[in-house]
Amino acid sequence: MPKRSVVREHPGRGQADLTRLRRMTEREIAEQVPDDFANLPTDFWDGAALVVPPAKQAISLRVDEDVLEWFRRQGPRYQTRMNAVLRAFMTRSSRGASRAAGAPRRRSR
Repeated sequence: MPKRSVVREHPGRGQADLTRLRRMTEREIAEQVPDDFANLPTDFWDGAALVVPPAKQAISLRVDEDVLEWFRRQGPRYQTRMNAVLRAFMTRSSRGASRAAGAPRRRSR
């Protein structure tokens, strides 16, 4: 069965309605800006850099029921949080592996 595309009236969380935005004037955009952003210094975005998140790959993964239920109870985007936990473990483990290859670890007293 072919996958059907979903046409949404409003963009999803974290997504902009670019067609609508392109039709807006600068004044209309300025009126929509929250007060927190209205008084930013003019150079606020000067050092900003575009950060492209790493590509994701859909997989099938078997996890214990209680682990899955715990993440689901945390609310929407539980799969993103699961990925963040795995990334933190990977990062920490990678640091430990590079430490093992290099100088000996200091002992805590």
